[in-house]
Amino acid sequence: MSERVIEPLQAQGKTVVIPPKRNRKNPRDYDLDLYKARHLIENFFAKLKQYQAMPTAGYAYATRYDKRAINFLGAIYLAASVIWLN
Repeated sequence: MSERVIEPLQAQGKTVVIPPKRNRKNPRDYDLDLYKARHLIENFFAKLKQYQAMPTAGYAYATRYDKRAINFLGAIYLAASVIWLN
């Protein structure tokens, strides 16, 4: 995985957030704080996907009430507020 994914990203100046496998002989460094933040964001999007009317992960469908950007953003705000309040 290192040759295919991580090394090209590091060559572009990206920060590694993917933790190494525990059984690696030479574990690589990664930013633990960024990994925790990434985990929170992924969990938020997983909760947001429970609201089926919203295409949250780039799905190419749109219902008649979320074709306009302002309506879609309003639905995202509403769902995020419900998630935050729970």
